[in-house]
Amino acid sequence: MSNVHELGYLQDQVQELKDQGVYRTLPVLEGPNEPEVILNGKKVINLSSNNYLGFANHPKLKKAAIEAVEKYGVGSGAVRTIVGNMDIHEELEVKLAKFKREEAVMVFQSGFNCNAGAIQAITNKGDLIISDELNHASIIDGVKLSKADKAVFKHSDMADLERVLKERRDQYTNCLIITDGVFSMDGDVAKLPEIVDLAEKYNCMTYVDDAHGSGVLGESGRGTVDHFHLHGRVDFSIGTLSKAIGVIGGYVAGNKVMKEWLLHRGRPLLFSTSLPPAAVGAIMAAVDELSSTTEYTDRLWSNAKFFKEKLGKLGFNTGASETPITPVIIGEEAMAVQFSKKLLENGVFVSPIVFPTVPKGTGRVRCMVTAAHTEEQLARAVDVFEKVGKEMGILK
Repeated sequence: MSNVHELGYLQDQVQELKDQGVYRTLPVLEGPNEPEVILNGKKVINLSSNNYLGFANHPKLKKAAIEAVEKYGVGSGAVRTIVGNMDIHEELEVKLAKFKREEAVMVFQSGFNCNAGAIQAITNKGDLIISDELNHASIIDGVKLSKADKAVFKHSDMADLERVLKERRDQYTNCLIITDGVFSMDGDVAKLPEIVDLAEKYNCMTYVDDAHGSGVLGESGRGTVDHFHLHGRVDFSIGTLSKAIGVIGGYVAGNKVMKEWLLHRGRPLLFSTSLPPAAVGAIMAAVDELSSTTEYTDRLWSNAKFFKEKLGKLGFNTGASETPITPVIIGEEAMAVQFSKKLLENGVFVSPIVFPTVPKGTGRVRCMVTAAHTEEQLARAVDVFEKVGKEMGILK
C-alpha cells in the first residue's frame, strides 16, 4: 500500500506534464530585472519582462523604498482595517486618484487581488456578469467567486456583446460588463468606447482590467480610460503597480462609494496584510516621475515601433498588436518552444506561449519591449530573430 504522504496523485500529474513536454523549471535571474540580465549564469537581452518603463531598478524608486523602510519599518504589521493602515497608504491612494483623474482609489496587494476581491463585492445573486472570452485568468477566478450569473461574449465582438445584452439584460437587477484594457497575449486594445456605449444603452456598469494599459496607454501612462477620454463613464478601472510601475500591488479606481464599499467587503483587504512601506514609497516615487514627464512612455512607444517595424520587414507575423506587447506568432506549439530555446542559446530571452494559454496552432514568443531598452539592444535582438528564423525555416 502506498504512503499517503508521498502525494502519489501529484507525482502522477507532474509526470503527465513531463510526458506532454510542458513541464518547466523557473528561470533564475542573478541581479535586477533590466534590459540585459544574467539568466542562469549567462548575459542575455531580456524581452520577457513586464517592466515597461524600466522602473524596477530605478534609482529614485530605490531611494524612496529605502527611506520608507527607515521611517516605517519593513512591514505594516496588520490588515488595513485593524492597524495596518499607515499614512503613506492613504497618501498613495490620494496620489493615484489624482493621477488617474478619478474620484477615489482603493489599493490592494496585487492586481490579481483586485479582481478576486472587487468582482464578488460589487455583484450579487440576481445580477449578471458579461465577460470577454479572452479576459485574464484573475478575472475568470474573480467571476467564479461571485454569486451573479455569468455570460461570455466573443473577443472584442460588439455584435455578440449586444446579442447577450438583448437576450439576457432584462432578467437581472444589475449587469457588469468586464474587459481587459489591453489583452496580454496579442497586445490588442479593448473597443472600450463601443463597450461603454452599449453599457449605457442597456443600463450596465463597465469594469476594465487595465494591467497592461497602466503606465503604457493614455497621457503619461494613465491607462486605457484616459486614452479614450472616458473618465466618469467607466465604473471600475483596475490598475497594477507591478508591471509598468515596477513594484507590487494593484488598485481599483472609480467613485467614492466604490471605495467605501470595498473597505467593508473587499476580502483581500480584510484578510491579508497591507502593502509593505518599501513598496508604497517606491510606488509614490514612480507616480511622481510619471506625473512630471512623458519621457518614459514616449521612449517605450518609440522602442516598440522600432522593434515591430524591423521584425515586420523580416517577414515575422506580429499579429494584431496595437501596444508594446509584440507577439511573434510561429504556429505549431513545439516549433514555438524550440524557437524560444534557440533564441536563448543566441543571447535573447523571450518566453514561448502555447495552448491552452493561446488557441491551438497559434504558438508564439511574446516580446515585451521596454523604455529602458536601447535601439542597439533591440537591433541586436532582431538580428538574432533573423538568424534563428532562417535556421529553423520560419523565414524564407
